[in-house]
Amino acid sequence: MSNFKQNIKFILKYGLGSLLVVIIVAVSVFAQKDIPKEMLIKKYATGNSKFMPIMGMNVHYRDEGNPNDSIPVVLIHGTSSSLHTWEKVTVLLNNAKYGNNRVISLDMPAFGLTGPNLENSYGYDNYTQVIDSLLIKLNVRKCMIGGNSLGGGIAWHYAVALPQKVSKLILIDASGYPKKNEKGSLGFKIAQMPLINNLLLFITPKSLVRKSIEGVYYDQSLIEESTVTRYHELLLCEGNRKAALSLFKHPFTQNTELIKTIETPTLIIWGREDGLINVENAYQFNKDIKNSKLVIFDKVGHVPNEEAPQKVAEAIYSFLKN
Repeated sequence: MSNFKQNIKFILKYGLGSLLVVIIVAVSVFAQKDIPKEMLIKKYATGNSKFMPIMGMNVHYRDEGNPNDSIPVVLIHGTSSSLHTWEKVTVLLNNAKYGNNRVISLDMPAFGLTGPNLENSYGYDNYTQVIDSLLIKLNVRKCMIGGNSLGGGIAWHYAVALPQKVSKLILIDASGYPKKNEKGSLGFKIAQMPLINNLLLFITPKSLVRKSIEGVYYDQSLIEESTVTRYHELLLCEGNRKAALSLFKHPFTQNTELIKTIETPTLIIWGREDGLINVENAYQFNKDIKNSKLVIFDKVGHVPNEEAPQKVAEAIYSFLKN
């Protein structure tokens, strides 16, 4: 027994010590510094990009399309993404063929060129307040709001909190229900591992970002190098890694019963091969939201807005015109 205790002490003393050395060496060799926001603004803020002071942040947004459209489509991105995820869908919805819509998209706090909020604290109420503040400043009294993944969860929470301000709701592979043994994304899995996830504050290789994107796309051939680079660089934007990690350490509390209270006409879009949020969730949303329409795309993954933007735009156009 005494030998056993001695062995345990040896492992704890030298095993953990060796592990600590390995971690220190890895951080010193592979560590990546935050990228200054101004540098990324020059690269990723296009001519349509604007910044609005809201709650101590400069929120990055785009207001595109028909300026006379009084009820715009507001689109919300998902975790570790940015408003760029909507670029192809936005171009189509701005077109006369798809209704000549006004489309507003924004980088939510913790992500993109908006970055973290002052308290580095996030939740559905916080995001509802940010969206509503932006729309008030843009003189938008009513909108059609939609979102992908976490953005879908944010969208339906906004519709629940402020139903009088939402004429239609669009949920694209949206969060809302407990997990159903999905295979998930490598990056998301690591971000949820206690202690180990702290290394992501210092070591965030582009290869990990690429692997995570491969986990959300069904058709790997559609992943462009520029897309991987953008996701990686915006994740490295100063403060974003700490903010994103805070979200993973303190996941949002979801009251799924609230979904049943939604009376807003709702379009539910899903990729059948979604590995992050199982397609079963689509049927559950359709069941719980009485006034809803369900559209499922075969051979599409978690981000139909990136993988199948034309199909998404067509489905949204059909929903809006009816």
